[in-house]
Amino acid sequence: MTLDHLAVAGETLAEAVAYVEEALGVEMGPGGEHAHFGTHNQLIGLADGIYLEAIAANPAAGDLPYPRWFDLDRLQGAPRLGNWICRTDDMDAELARLDVDAGKVVHLTRGDLRWRMAVPDSGVLAYDNRFPALIQWDVAVTPAEILAPSGVALTRLEVAHPEHAELAAHVGFNDPRVVFVAGEPALQATFDTPHGQRVLR
Repeated sequence: MTLDHLAVAGETLAEAVAYVEEALGVEMGPGGEHAHFGTHNQLIGLADGIYLEAIAANPAAGDLPYPRWFDLDRLQGAPRLGNWICRTDDMDAELARLDVDAGKVVHLTRGDLRWRMAVPDSGVLAYDNRFPALIQWDVAVTPAEILAPSGVALTRLEVAHPEHAELAAHVGFNDPRVVFVAGEPALQATFDTPHGQRVLR
């Protein structure tokens, strides 16, 4: 399991993009639509093979007969860093290893991209959405490898939760940038940017 990308969620995509661009001082690039979950996004490439997306419910998609991923149906208020997403090369083996409910596998497409996501039926991930969403790319080249460099690098991701030690043990994650801390459920990411150190919450 390795860090793949971070997701900033907003009530609208324009609000999510504006929050990222103001916080980091760089412009986001285009993204696309996720028809299955009725969402759309914009992306920005980060250093070290990861990326950041701004995501929101797509008003053109209308109502769905099931919850959207990333708990977007319940999102209210200002845009925020909502989820972190980890990549695996064997989704079935990863889900079998985990002793928490990380969700069911959903096969997704966007343009030429093909991938699998583990998504809970409720749209809400374990540990109050602080457990990472799992993804397996079914393409030779992932978005992180396609996106133009932005000059932005993630230096620290704080995953806060009252049961942070238990959460860390379940994830079994080994990335020096990712730190599990005690506190109310929240994410905070620190970046080196062309404008100095910046933070997304």
